[in-house]
Amino acid sequence: MAKDLWVEKYRPTNVGEYVFRDESQRKQVQNWIDDGGIPHLLFSGSPGTGKTTLAKVLIAELSVEAADVLYINASRDNGVEMIRKRISAFSETMPWGEFKVILLDEADHISPEGQAALRGVMEQYHASVRFILTCNYPNMIIPALHSRCQGFHIEQLDQTEFTVRVGEICADNNVQFDIDTLDAMVRANYPDLRKTINTVQMSVVDNTLTKPEEGGSTAEWRVKMVELFKQGKIQDARKLIIGAARADEYNEIFTWLYRNLDLYTKDDFTYDSCVLAIREGMIKHTQVADPEINLSATMVEIARILNANP
Repeated sequence: MAKDLWVEKYRPTNVGEYVFRDESQRKQVQNWIDDGGIPHLLFSGSPGTGKTTLAKVLIAELSVEAADVLYINASRDNGVEMIRKRISAFSETMPWGEFKVILLDEADHISPEGQAALRGVMEQYHASVRFILTCNYPNMIIPALHSRCQGFHIEQLDQTEFTVRVGEICADNNVQFDIDTLDAMVRANYPDLRKTINTVQMSVVDNTLTKPEEGGSTAEWRVKMVELFKQGKIQDARKLIIGAARADEYNEIFTWLYRNLDLYTKDDFTYDSCVLAIREGMIKHTQVADPEINLSATMVEIARILNANP
């Protein structure tokens, strides 16, 4: 029998199950449900914080007919033609219920030209169609769409709450774990709860949470990266990252290096020096011809800072 995926098992199905970081946001969502309608919405927040889940919960709570819902993952389908063919064609017919809903996931991947076309569709069909856009980076959404949507930023759980939540899921599934192993997996994926839960479930062997090298599985190289940073083996971590990470993950690595400074710096001077090195690497990331060399050079600089201040 196939193992149930924990991310699906623990995915909220109604507003009561959804964990809001801000009580005013819970009240706002409940008001929309009570009123039976929504404005155009823009949900923003880090990956794995529940943007798409909240959008789907809201659609379900509003009892929108299945035939009146169009879901598009804009990270894969994001050009002007998608707007013209799929969204316009869906919008031009009358809804079966009160209104239609178009959920555009990862809308920050839509090209500026596509977003401009989307604005026209939103204006043309505003009486019968509501749009819910989700994005990781709201600065990538053009001002014309911001002005037509009510912004709704979803805050991430802090790392302690995050770890407790993952620990509760382990306990609920009778999985034994030690806090160091759990912490490594949280640090590897925070603030993406979905990715963390998947990594943890893949690392369970005989009802015990194991480190990747112990379980012999394909568990994330990111967990090994955390262990190397904990041991101060920055050069080994650099080799692992360059060998295992995809080019489209490099930006996430810079963010991880910044979020986990406490893991590998021991005083204010090395902390501040590493911040400056990370910032310089991020600036050059979009400018250099070979991002791999840039990331590798940034980690070499961090290793030098740490070695000079043991």
